[in-house]
Amino acid sequence: MELKEIISILDLTVVDRSIELDSEVTGGYSSDLLSHVMGQANPGDLWITIQTHQNIVAVASLIGLAGIIIVDGAELDEETIIKAKEEEIPLLTTELSAYEIAGRLYKLGV
Repeated sequence: MELKEIISILDLTVVDRSIELDSEVTGGYSSDLLSHVMGQANPGDLWITIQTHQNIVAVASLIGLAGIIIVDGAELDEETIIKAKEEEIPLLTTELSAYEIAGRLYKLGV
């Protein structure tokens, strides 16, 4: 499923609309431990986390993730937003919990 379809269905907020949202999402991964994400997530996954610092962008770029969903209405650092634009990593936000968004992604077949 394309990222832009997921964004629309789940009513996610896109932090920077200048970043391409046409990537194919092939799975999902939920964790707040960066080293765990680096060892377990797969290219094309959509990462669910509460983390907001710029290191999340580095991890997403390293793995080739489709994007990052920041849950619980957590606010992103300006440095993170700038880094995501540089690396072309879509940052998405939601007021929903990680549990809720993971369940909804699962129901979509992601």
